Amino acid sequence: MQLCAGCEADLPWQQACCQRCALPLPQAAAQCGRCLKAPPPFSHALAPLIYRFPVDSLIPAFKYHDQTTIGRLLGQLLAEAAADWLQQDIAPCPDLLLPVPMHRKRQAQRGYNQAYELARDVAARTNLSCRPDLLERTQATLPQQGLDAKARRQNLRGAFSCPEPGQLQNRHLALIDDVMTTGVTLGEASRTLLRAGAASVQVWCVARTP
Repeated sequence: MQLCAGCEADLPWQQACCQRCALPLPQAAAQCGRCLKAPPPFSHALAPLIYRFPVDSLIPAFKYHDQTTIGRLLGQLLAEAAADWLQQDIAPCPDLLLPVPMHRKRQAQRGYNQAYELARDVAARTNLSCRPDLLERTQATLPQQGLDAKARRQNLRGAFSCPEPGQLQNRHLALIDDVMTTGVTLGEASRTLLRAGAASVQVWCVARTP
């Protein structure tokens, strides 16, 4: 699936955001007020698009309805943004890309993990290594949709584990996901990786909710 130049230009691209959590802002900043008050465990976040039309239709179509063609398009857009991000030296170049994992039961029901599909495309286009085996979701938590921030944190506490922490020692990592809403899922996954010995964790998502 390819977009014409006009359609690509009409996508809701981020113009200015917080470098720490990718929250859209009137002017770019290293950290927004929320991150200054309560810094997330990840050091930087990349989200080239804002989660609004048509992205708010494209991502659910890929995520819940097996629209793999749309997934490849989203992976391409994220990979191009990541390549530009790496050239700017905003954050350490990741040693490894890790897709946010799904619990095995939920993945069996859906048939695929959209974060892994994105990570695989980004890895192929940036020549970075994708390691889906180094972060596991060990608890079958409730879906995050519809939960407030406090309930999301409680829902995800202890949800992730690292089966081979030795593979993460002093490594710079990038977590890959489709969309960041409150950042709770990505924060809990990042915290798990840092406890396992990672040097730093950054987050790469296709889109960020405003």
